[in-house]
Amino acid sequence: MTKNLSNEPSGKANKTLNNSLANNSRKKLGPGDKAPDFELPNDAGAKISLSSFAGNKLVLYFYPKDDTSGCTKEAIGFNGLRDDFKKAGAAILGVSPDTVASHAKFKAKHKLGLALASDESKTMLEAYGVWAEKSMYGRKYMGVERTTFLIGKDGRIATVWNKVKVPGHAGAVLEAVKAL
Repeated sequence: MTKNLSNEPSGKANKTLNNSLANNSRKKLGPGDKAPDFELPNDAGAKISLSSFAGNKLVLYFYPKDDTSGCTKEAIGFNGLRDDFKKAGAAILGVSPDTVASHAKFKAKHKLGLALASDESKTMLEAYGVWAEKSMYGRKYMGVERTTFLIGKDGRIATVWNKVKVPGHAGAVLEAVKAL
């Protein structure tokens, strides 16, 4: 039995990493760009798409993993301001590569009322430029870069928050929604 003792991913994982890096070299999305369309299963398994939010503002936040410290704090932050976002005419959608079952468990555990979508294929994550190379303890890997997009009623990106720091983030996004 052969084990990979190096810090490099195994052959298949390394090929996937290299392909993802090549695909992620496209231009980052920014204000004024048309938001890429998507269709994903939500936390209940039903399909949700960009057109589901047509005519409304959308706070689209991408996070790495359900039930981790930062991701939980971010979800609770948005959830706590959910009524304020609704009053300001905005829906909230969180997206990660976790499964539908993981999202359902995460929502139930933390009593979240906001929608979560599952992008296991990472197609949407790549389209929005948030599936990126990350590094931890000198090891490079692909993962979700915590990012939030505010999409206007016209389907265009109004504001982007890259490499989000969670404390105070939901409040800052709410202020931008109100100003839009």
